[in-house]
Amino acid sequence: MTEALPGERIEDKSVGALVGMASKNVSNLVRAEMDLAKMELKADAKKAAISSVMFTIAAVMGGIVVILLSISLAYGLVGLGIWHWAAFLIVAGVYVVLAGLLMWIARHFIKKIEGAKRTRRSLKDDFTPLRRRGDSDTPELTA
Repeated sequence: MTEALPGERIEDKSVGALVGMASKNVSNLVRAEMDLAKMELKADAKKAAISSVMFTIAAVMGGIVVILLSISLAYGLVGLGIWHWAAFLIVAGVYVVLAGLLMWIARHFIKKIEGAKRTRRSLKDDFTPLRRRGDSDTPELTA
């Protein structure tokens, strides 16, 4: 397509040339926006990867700390005069109760999941007119 040069006037261009210039400019703008989005997503993906590695390392370290604290608690119970096997069994029982409580809370939250009801409703409302053929009530598109 032709472009307006510095000495040229836009008014001298034909409608077809103006439409061609406009579509070229729009496509260049869309391409530039897509390139910008790709660069931003790439930078965000790198930050997310680094963060996930750090969270993983912190979770492993937290697991080790929980194990060490559990052993310390069991030996603290032994120091109070409880048999070794009973002290470790008490600590294990505490973890079983804690795990059961967490599972009960998680189950409570799962029951409250609505499954994006508003999104499904709005999508259904948006596509309903597209499924109808003109003025008739027979659907044109089947899903």
